[in-house]
Amino acid sequence: MILNKIRAIFTVIQFTITVSVVIILMYLFNKSNYKFRRIWAKLQMKLMGITVVVKGKLDPEAQMLLMNHQSILDIVVMESLHPKNLAWVAKKEIAKIPWFGHILQVPKMIIVERESKTSLVKLLRDAKDRISKKRPIAIFPEGTRTDGKKLRKFKAGAKMIAEKNNLLVQPVIIVGTKEIFDSQNLTQQSGKVKIIFLPSIQAKRKTTWYEECENTMDETLKKELRSDI
Repeated sequence: MILNKIRAIFTVIQFTITVSVVIILMYLFNKSNYKFRRIWAKLQMKLMGITVVVKGKLDPEAQMLLMNHQSILDIVVMESLHPKNLAWVAKKEIAKIPWFGHILQVPKMIIVERESKTSLVKLLRDAKDRISKKRPIAIFPEGTRTDGKKLRKFKAGAKMIAEKNNLLVQPVIIVGTKEIFDSQNLTQQSGKVKIIFLPSIQAKRKTTWYEECENTMDETLKKELRSDI
């Protein structure tokens, strides 16, 4: 347990240093910012001793990724795997962190303010802009992190973006990141992360596609957790 605490402290320190380097590089070479993000993510996988097991196939045509959320490592793992310049939907509180908020601002991630009607309009406008630039939208429909044991009820934001833009959506289940890096209890250990790419689905108004995604993701997560017992 003490060793895991020490490893977590080391991770926080190296995150602080390496994220700062990435921010500087993104400012200097903005057109290639996603390449620096991907290199950084792959470096983290090695430094933290993370092995990734992929089930299913990443759909290169998918315009939105729906993912469950339990750790900051969810973002790191997906950045290391995805070949495109993902546009992450993130909370305004993160973007406002002095200096480190630039990790969202420089690559023009989609920044939202929860429970704000004005922010909802901006969310839809920014999402349309990123999609027009061929950037897949990466979003956590639960709206916040969980303990990784079950899904929370999905928020409406992802549904609105997908239907308004008629997007092809790929649901993704992430298993194991919470156990590897727990920022709340400040522990870190090496381990295995499972990424399950589920079949993509076309977002259409007046259908139950969003509920189907939520149910399929919930069932898949429960099945994966049972298989690890």
